[in-house]
Amino acid sequence: MDHWQVYFDNKEELNRAKEQQLERVITIFPWIATIDKFQHWVYENPNHTEEERGSQWLRILKEFSSPVIDFSGLEEYRTYAWQRQLHLFEVPFYYIEYGIAQLGAIGLWQQYKKSPDAAVNNYLAALDLGGTKTLPELFRAAGLEFDFSPAHISGLMNFVKEELEKVQEGA
Repeated sequence: MDHWQVYFDNKEELNRAKEQQLERVITIFPWIATIDKFQHWVYENPNHTEEERGSQWLRILKEFSSPVIDFSGLEEYRTYAWQRQLHLFEVPFYYIEYGIAQLGAIGLWQQYKKSPDAAVNNYLAALDLGGTKTLPELFRAAGLEFDFSPAHISGLMNFVKEELEKVQEGA
């Protein structure tokens, strides 16, 4: 995002685009977690009923949703919201890959903010390995941790939050 000005000649539009991207980075993770947990339940319970599926979906959706948002009047929409995620039908268990990739991208961006040259070199080193290594090995080659712990993810999200605050301040 540090070079998006080549695409936006208007600073206001540039900041709006950055803000939207950073907000999406933050909000996509709960949705990915919801979809992943739901599809595990679906496949672990192949004889479930439609009612059970709807009930489980709402339970899982609530688990990863903010209690601050009032969804009154949207109950039916929320009950069937999982159906808008085509990955569940077309490529089951693939959606989590987007979350893993996003975590890597955030980590690499964080590296870039500290040392642009090193980050680019790490990225190229990982790309050079192509499909010859496992994902954890590719992350390591890029100087990243393949870590899904709450502490690690919290650190990445704090970095994104700080970057979002800078954009909102007009920096």
